Amino acid sequence: MPDEIGDFLSIGSIVRVPLAGRRVRGYVVDIGDGDVSDLKDIRSVSGAWPSFTQATLQTLRWAANHYVAPLSVLIAKTTPPNLSRRAGLRTLPSVPPMSSPVPLLTAAGAAGKHGRATQLLAGANWHQLIRASITDVVRAGRSVMVVAPTTTEAMWLADELSVDFGARIVEVADQSDAALTTAWSVAAAQPGVVVIGTARVVWWPIARLSMVVLLEDGRRGMKERQTPSVAVGAVARRRSAIERFPVLHIGRVPTTEVVSEGIAIQKIAGRLWPLVEVIDRTEEPPGGGVVTQRSRAAVAAAVRRGQRVLVFTHRRGYAPASRCASCRQLRTCDSCDARPDPGVNCTRCGAVLGACRACGGRRFEPLGAGYGRVVEELRRVVGNDVGGADDERPVTVGTERDLVGLDPVDLAVAVDADGLVRGTNYRAGEDALALLARVAAAVSPGQGKRLVVQTADPGHPIFSALRRGEPEPYLRDELAVRTQLGLPPVGEVIVVVVTGTDDHSPLDGVFDGVSAFGPAAVNGRWRWLIQGPDLSGVRPQLAVAAGKFRDRGVKVRIDVDPRSL
Repeated sequence: MPDEIGDFLSIGSIVRVPLAGRRVRGYVVDIGDGDVSDLKDIRSVSGAWPSFTQATLQTLRWAANHYVAPLSVLIAKTTPPNLSRRAGLRTLPSVPPMSSPVPLLTAAGAAGKHGRATQLLAGANWHQLIRASITDVVRAGRSVMVVAPTTTEAMWLADELSVDFGARIVEVADQSDAALTTAWSVAAAQPGVVVIGTARVVWWPIARLSMVVLLEDGRRGMKERQTPSVAVGAVARRRSAIERFPVLHIGRVPTTEVVSEGIAIQKIAGRLWPLVEVIDRTEEPPGGGVVTQRSRAAVAAAVRRGQRVLVFTHRRGYAPASRCASCRQLRTCDSCDARPDPGVNCTRCGAVLGACRACGGRRFEPLGAGYGRVVEELRRVVGNDVGGADDERPVTVGTERDLVGLDPVDLAVAVDADGLVRGTNYRAGEDALALLARVAAAVSPGQGKRLVVQTADPGHPIFSALRRGEPEPYLRDELAVRTQLGLPPVGEVIVVVVTGTDDHSPLDGVFDGVSAFGPAAVNGRWRWLIQGPDLSGVRPQLAVAAGKFRDRGVKVRIDVDPRSL
């Protein structure tokens, strides 16, 4: 290696090395003295800035082990689409001081110290809370990372915060590769900026990074679906512990991870969401349809008053739930308490489904709450005033994806809350509470404005939490249950999916000594679920097995602590 190249090398540098007659990209992960006779020469250094630091490399190594992923795949997440270029530094505007809702956390960030992670529970005005929390940090010449679940929300935050922070805002959205590379270069080179983006920015090298703000960490967009299935919150907190900066969580409902880790929870004054009315479906006559009589009356009255209505369903199609035709209780599995899809066996645990748990009845009626069925029923009530999120009708029927960017409504109706609460995932209750809180938050404040929740189990603690506007007691009880069962965040779950072969020999012996379920055939794929209080001993063997599969051209997906099953 020429001396002039060595002068530019550092941990995280992108380099070019010869391999099989080609020059390929590599990353510097260590620098030291030793025997170099078997090593290839570095021919050049690429890019103006290193992709990661020694401290960030520790987080990368942790993530490679925790998520059972090649280190090279994770390192690639730290780099921009194109090679970084040296650009002129921005002229940063001054920012007037502002009182912080978390003064100790803000002071720690401004001083470049660690500080205890904090969860702010707030129903609205999150951009104002962020502005107040980070002002003293950027005034001290330090940078902040803000991570949102979706691009739309990241762009909205960037627009709102630009009013006070101007050129300090580095927006990372659906941009061209050139624009993303420029944003990456600015973030890496210039301290005193606020980098706002989605999950991808959690890996970025940011100059003098001194605070991370996570918006609704429990949302699906805060955990990558593809392998490696990285969770933004876990990575941010790991970086925080190593790089010594504070993390601020903001949302209406904390995650069980926040509760489990003892993160300080601080509630902003006022209700977290508007009033919630719970309708008992068992009081409705059989065959009454998806939307109850009381809900239909509420929707019709709102339309007559010229108000806007959101009717929320968590599925696009004709979702098949069912209830007993005799006692009208929701059908659930005797073994795991999940709400099963139609069929002989439970889709979560495989147990045989029998008679109604409440009365022994064997005849069930459908309670499908999918988009199409809800629209059909409501059109019989209010005619053509019903449509989708893009139709600009008084009554919007929508799913979770329609909540982002939705204008406030006067009435919201959740037609199938039981389908959420009794989902087939161990996180179903936690996710249901957070999602229903988001639906409630779509309702504008004011007298008579509310969320109506339909359920066959009105006494469920989730609905009590919704009515009270207090999520913490339910989450602490849920955490106690998960502790007994050894489920995340106390225990661990890993899902392994193999596609393209019936030869599973690389997995022989990998799951010895832990609870393993499978293989189950699902749409041409083979699926295993591994569970235990500590799966650290399984991960190295699983990584070797995954490598063997991939060497044979077999697709392997590994999801650690999955958000859905």
